[in-house]
Amino acid sequence: MDKVEIISPAGNLASLKAAMDAGADAVYLGFNDSTNARNFEGLNFTPEELEEGIAYVRDKQKKFFVAINTFPQLDTCKEWYLAVDNAARLGADAIIIANLGILKYAREKYPDANLHLSTQASSSNYESINFYQSKFGIKRVVLPRVLTIDEIRELKTHTDVEIEVFALGGLCINVEGRCYLSSFVTGASTNTEGACSPSRFVRFKSTDGGGLDITLNDTVLNRLSATENSPYPTCCKGRYVMPDGTLAYAMEEPESLNVLSVIPDLVEAGVSALKIEGRQRTKSYVGAMTGVLKEALDSYYSDRSGYRVKEKWSDITLSTFEGTSETLGSYQSK
Repeated sequence: MDKVEIISPAGNLASLKAAMDAGADAVYLGFNDSTNARNFEGLNFTPEELEEGIAYVRDKQKKFFVAINTFPQLDTCKEWYLAVDNAARLGADAIIIANLGILKYAREKYPDANLHLSTQASSSNYESINFYQSKFGIKRVVLPRVLTIDEIRELKTHTDVEIEVFALGGLCINVEGRCYLSSFVTGASTNTEGACSPSRFVRFKSTDGGGLDITLNDTVLNRLSATENSPYPTCCKGRYVMPDGTLAYAMEEPESLNVLSVIPDLVEAGVSALKIEGRQRTKSYVGAMTGVLKEALDSYYSDRSGYRVKEKWSDITLSTFEGTSETLGSYQSK
């Protein structure tokens, strides 16, 4: 069996280089438009900007994947088609796609392209995965973060499609590709615009005592004291003002996914790649997470029966995570 790949996020050139330098096998990235699910201002690449990054990847003899993983509406397909064309022209080692129509276009126009099914497609059973393989020739599926390791192991016995799973970073509480919280609050869908909290709706308002209110389309997502740091404003991780004036996390407290303790189980379940979340994060985060994951995998392969999580790995992950705690998500139980 081939070694499990490390797939790292690259929201900009600095993060791409940090991932490569830290030992990633591949980076995943997107174009700076609504065709990718991390469509934040100041992130992502134009095709021209990407050329320097591609040269860096090739110099390391590694790979880059292009995510085209949102959903066109009505007559907007041409923008997604162009993204596929650009990814193919630039020589992407894989194109990660969510939408059926875009998959159809990519396979028909580029019969030899390596297509991966995005987690945004929410394909979490082998019948669905095998359908995508038979119709579009996908080589790999990125599973949504809803399955236990036992379920992944069972799923893998029914398909020869490669399995990629998330290992470190942010954790969505909703099934990927099925979240409508942003649509409810702003009218702008995460699934079509590629941003959980489109920046045009975000406001930071000073409060008495030097605090800060973070709002999304006039909905207060968090009220911070003068000594608290500002988190990334999303509905699911909002700390809302309760009727009695107290603050509470109504849906999810800030915590991050960390699979270091179950790496042997994931590898033995048949996973082909471990993915780090965070194209919106800093280059220091990308470099640190990639380095920890590489060291952990190398440790496992050098002594499978003696594999243990090292204290320094935990120190690094907890110091860079968005939340102050870590979780295994659904991997052990739902």
